[in-house]
Amino acid sequence: MSEDVTVVRDEVEAYADGTVARVRILAVPESEKFPDGIKYAFHYGDAGADDPIIRFDNHHGVHELHLGSRVFETDYPGLQTLYRAWRAALPFDKRTDW
Repeated sequence: MSEDVTVVRDEVEAYADGTVARVRILAVPESEKFPDGIKYAFHYGDAGADDPIIRFDNHHGVHELHLGSRVFETDYPGLQTLYRAWRAALPFDKRTDW
C-alpha cells in the first residue's frame, strides 16, 4: 500500500454459518477517480464466494451496489448513509456486531 494511503477502518467478522462481513475504508489522494479522497467497501457474503450477498464499494472509482452477481451504479450519499444501508441489509442477528 502506498504511503499516501491511510487505513481508516478495516474490520472483518467471520461467522459460524460460513458468511463473512467486512468494512474497509481507506483515505486516498483526491483524484478524478476518487474525488472525495475515500475508497471503501462494505461487504457481506459467503466466505470464498465469487459474488457477495451485498456490497457497496467504489473500488473502480464508480459507486456501486453489488447484489449477488448483479451490479448497480449508485449515487454517493456519504459513507454514513451507505454504512447504515449495508448494516440494515445484514441478517438481524449479525447487526449487533456492527
